[in-house]
Amino acid sequence: MRQITSISSPFDGPDGFVAQLRIPGYENWFAGMLSVSDIIALAPWKYTFKFDDGVLSWDYNFRGIQSLKVEAREVVEKSDRLQLPKSKVSDSALTEGRRVDSKAVADASFARDIGPVSGEFYVFDRDREILARMPETSLIKEFLDENGGVRVYRDGIRVYNYGEPGDDWLGLDLKRVNDPTRSISRNIVIGAIHLSLEHSEGLVEKTNREGFVENDAYRRLRNVVLGGFSGLVAERKKDKDKLRALTGKGQDPETRHIRLPIEKLRTAAQRVGALEALDPYIRKIEAEYEDMREVMVSAGLSGLGLSLVFHEVEQGVRALYDALRSGRDINRLMDQTKELVRILDGFSELLKRDERKRHSLAKMVQQMRTFNLVRFRHHRTRLVCPLLEGGADQVEAVFAFPLVLGALNNLIDNALHWLQVRWPDTPGRDETTPRAIYVGLSRDFADGPALVIADTGPGFRDDPADLTRPFFTRRTGGMGLGLYYANLVMEMMGGRLVFPERGDLDIPEEFDGAVVALVFKGEK
Repeated sequence: MRQITSISSPFDGPDGFVAQLRIPGYENWFAGMLSVSDIIALAPWKYTFKFDDGVLSWDYNFRGIQSLKVEAREVVEKSDRLQLPKSKVSDSALTEGRRVDSKAVADASFARDIGPVSGEFYVFDRDREILARMPETSLIKEFLDENGGVRVYRDGIRVYNYGEPGDDWLGLDLKRVNDPTRSISRNIVIGAIHLSLEHSEGLVEKTNREGFVENDAYRRLRNVVLGGFSGLVAERKKDKDKLRALTGKGQDPETRHIRLPIEKLRTAAQRVGALEALDPYIRKIEAEYEDMREVMVSAGLSGLGLSLVFHEVEQGVRALYDALRSGRDINRLMDQTKELVRILDGFSELLKRDERKRHSLAKMVQQMRTFNLVRFRHHRTRLVCPLLEGGADQVEAVFAFPLVLGALNNLIDNALHWLQVRWPDTPGRDETTPRAIYVGLSRDFADGPALVIADTGPGFRDDPADLTRPFFTRRTGGMGLGLYYANLVMEMMGGRLVFPERGDLDIPEEFDGAVVALVFKGEK
């Protein structure tokens, strides 16, 4: 039954093709089976998107959960910017000036031989507390286990093996391992991607009829789908957090972001025969984390300070996991593992010493500029920084230099990304680039001096409470930890991260995008 019904799209396909299975005299075989239309009618979330001629449009619909007081809501958007997943560009590639593809958005040419791409997704929640409030719980779980995933249809005819059990062509399950509260795995979604046969000549089916040849057009299709999917991920995070607050559900962050990924890393190392070489370093990572945990608990920072190390540990473990899966040379794996240990060593020592002392804000900004000079050149971005000009005020504040520098670098990283989203065409060397970042000093806050960071990007669109929520992001493929990290660092320093209105501060007129300030407590 499943194989027959999955030949045609369970949704409204372009040509209305439908496959049906009839067994006269044995109709009772199908008794109690939920149809696809029955299942999707129960889904709390519905999301559709379309990318056509460089324009992205999407419709997010949260239908609510029975007996839980979370309002249903709908968000409809249309934009000429579809964000692409972050390309992995090495520091050496930037330093050596090698040409790399660092496009942040997809334009009409990006889908030149793919054609219009549309998607329709019905998303469920498998938390026990949520499922208990839904009808036909067992049937829903069984159906999702067997049919969950994202299929591909061309002119309404299915392209195998996308969406089959075991197929994760979008990498959704790995994303969910890294963040179960935000990402969407295959076993909670019923989805379909629709393509046009006439306009998708770049997508060539394999001779065995099991998927497309993984050429450039296929890779671009995958990125378009992930980009179109990002609106669902960001909006669902808001409603999911409200549901978790009402149900009291939530695996603790320590297990979710540290212990489970490390165990998955250990399993992957054993699978490829590298456990004996890597296990001492994996144990060292665990020990360093436990050491930091003890320091933070004794300092009363449990729950606040621990989140600061999630970013480094999770990213490092995830990178090692990816390297193991790709079959990287064992010596390179050893070097990568040792580097993560060194990062944790430095973090642990910093926390033990609690090196908060008086530092020059100008010196920190100068250090930030030095660290990012290559990136500014590569992304054709101007840095406007009056604080480093001759005659500028030299202001000091008390803070831990490495932590606040890390927070500032996170803000710069965010700005660089969103500048590429608003200004996707890289300006020529002889042109004045519209991509610009402003870092200046402000005394307009009662608490103390502030570093103001502004840019010429698209600006913020969400409430500050959402912006600083862990794992909330509108950046395709982003972790959603940059602003959260910066906010926690400033709280630890006795200061705060704020999102002032542009008109409240003395900022050059051209900086009409995002504005954020690191406000320090007092000054000498």
